[in-house]
Amino acid sequence: MATSLLRNKMRTFVVGVGVTKFEKPMTKAWDYPDMGKEAGEAALKDAGLPYSNVKAVVASYCYGEPTSGQRAVYNLGLSGVPIFNVNNNCSSGSSALMLARRLVQS
Repeated sequence: MATSLLRNKMRTFVVGVGVTKFEKPMTKAWDYPDMGKEAGEAALKDAGLPYSNVKAVVASYCYGEPTSGQRAVYNLGLSGVPIFNVNNNCSSGSSALMLARRLVQS
């Protein structure tokens, strides 16, 4: 019984998602910060959450600058929260979800 209760307390859920057109950023007119802003705004709207509810950000990318997450998130208007950059090649997305889950659980 105690194990079951603990497992239920550790459950986490994705409550909002946002996507953008998947393409290689080729011009300064449409670069990854624009993609991050578009997807981030859509995820917050989908979740029904304002920016003020965000306590941390996990940004996943591959072959980007070391602070890609910061650059993308600042376009959303977010600052003052920790931003974790996850660059783990083909497993960047799943690694970011795992880290975000652990942050919520902690």
